[in-house]
Amino acid sequence: QDIRDCPGPLSALTELNAAVKEKFRHLRGRIQELEQMAKEQDKESEKQALLREVENHKKQMLSNQAAWRKANLACKIAIDNSEKDQLLQGRDSLRQRKTTKESLAESASNITESLMGISRMMSQQVQQSEETVQTLATSSRTILEANEEFKSMSGTIQLGRKLITKYNRRELTDKLLIFLALALFLATVLYILKKRLFPFL
Repeated sequence: QDIRDCPGPLSALTELNAAVKEKFRHLRGRIQELEQMAKEQDKESEKQALLREVENHKKQMLSNQAAWRKANLACKIAIDNSEKDQLLQGRDSLRQRKTTKESLAESASNITESLMGISRMMSQQVQQSEETVQTLATSSRTILEANEEFKSMSGTIQLGRKLITKYNRRELTDKLLIFLALALFLATVLYILKKRLFPFL
């Protein structure tokens, strides 16, 4: 809106556009960082949520760029018309020229204020984006830490399962050995009884 309402001259519009381009470049970089962070997520749900957020930011940026181009076109047309009108009024008196200079100075002051307002607004938007990225980074670290804890617990459970299996096998082996020892003992007793009671057999 500030670009569309810019009264000129073209140099002021050029400065305003340069500031906006720099903000768009910075915002594009932050969106790319957010997209890279999304791709690095291990959990699919977190990854998809971040990617949707990235798409929303991209769509909003494209919409702003389209509005920016339209505003530039409208502003340039208005400046051209204004310059033509000023050329037609170039034969006015010195008093009128002085008034024009004052008007131009006031317009320049208004443009400067508008630029400062846009700069503050873009700075706030960038700061909000940075806070969002930091919050997502903190959430990502928390998720990664929880994932590491789950992996550690899984390893402990698997180790416990292996130990239980090992103890069960040892118990089975012990029972088998006891059974064999008992069978040997009974066989020995029967052999002794046989020799004493039935020596002739």
